[in-house]
Amino acid sequence: MLAPGMNAIDQAGADAPVATRAGERRRALSVAWRAFAASRLAVLAVAVLAAASLEAAGNRERFDAPGLTHPFEGLGEALLSPLAHWDAVWYLSIAFNGYGATGVDAAFFPLYPLLVRVVGAGGGPGELLVAAYVVSLAAFLGALYLLHRLVALELGAEHARATLLLLAFFPAALFFGAPYSESLFLLLSVGAFYGARTGRWAWAGALAGAASATRSAGILLLVPLALLWWRSPRRRADLAWLALAPAGLAAYSAYLGLAHGDPFAYLELQRAWERSFDGPLAGTWQGIEATWAALGDLGDGGVAGELARRNLVDFCFLAFALVAAVGVWRRLPAAYGAYVTACLLLPLSFPVEGEPLMSLGRFVSVLFPLFMWLAVVCERRGVTAHAVVASAMLLGLLTTWFATWQWVA
Repeated sequence: MLAPGMNAIDQAGADAPVATRAGERRRALSVAWRAFAASRLAVLAVAVLAAASLEAAGNRERFDAPGLTHPFEGLGEALLSPLAHWDAVWYLSIAFNGYGATGVDAAFFPLYPLLVRVVGAGGGPGELLVAAYVVSLAAFLGALYLLHRLVALELGAEHARATLLLLAFFPAALFFGAPYSESLFLLLSVGAFYGARTGRWAWAGALAGAASATRSAGILLLVPLALLWWRSPRRRADLAWLALAPAGLAAYSAYLGLAHGDPFAYLELQRAWERSFDGPLAGTWQGIEATWAALGDLGDGGVAGELARRNLVDFCFLAFALVAAVGVWRRLPAAYGAYVTACLLLPLSFPVEGEPLMSLGRFVSVLFPLFMWLAVVCERRGVTAHAVVASAMLLGLLTTWFATWQWVA
């Protein structure tokens, strides 16, 4: 007889000898650590070398806040500043100063900068910069560990290592080691799935709630969690835990309402970032059009050439995401396909004028089911090593751009 809230696979795991489960945990941690260490050291080495040897783009003067991103000199400067660019400035500013009176920073959800402030013990810019890396890197390692456990549960342990490597060396994976919220969101979303798949519904709901305090897309975890509940031995008490999923978003909205008089300021500010709703998946076609136009401007050394490069990179992320999303629907349970579809629908329906698919690489990087499917394909064809090497080369290229203040995502 199955234990409450568990299916046959989960019950078998629970009945396994303690030594076997401990071995599985050690194996997962070992694989996660190797993927983590290899990928983060590679990104750091490329970033440090690029920042030291290449001239930074003019964006640095416009968007940097040296007091927050360059609090050290010498070795500290060389190691910690090359990845503290772009949105990292916003997160560090919120961690140090809190949200501004004007509310222009409301698009950046509070859980990541709050954790940075806690880990940094409310210290100065130096302590907060170190804390930002600690939070990001610890979250990424934890996410890889849980992802290994989840993949072993869904696809078998033979696909777990490939999934972790393909994710860790994905071209946009540079953000997992930067002062960005991507690694925290990945940890919370993988944890929510793993909690649901193992019958830990309280954990699933709580982690989904934390994810919705990390970025707006966290609320979409409610879709796959509800599907996983429906396919499990259903109990109403388990379903009730999923009501925690919107808690983070609701708390942030309440704060914005009290502080700025607009509980949905994070939506209004999307217009400030030039995002607007143009219809479901409208950004897909606009992205194709922008990419076609970009082909004629790639040789331009000015602004047009830079925009063309960005649109072409964005389109490559789009092509991968669409193909992989179809693969997820075909190979994984419906909850995974529903999650990927919902998360892609959001940015693809709110394109940016001039660069319709802006930041798509970052949005795709946290959609772990895409890499589960990719691992299956690569393992079956025996090309995992080749795929990881090719992806790592592109990761190095995007890291070089990012470290020299060129926009990536």
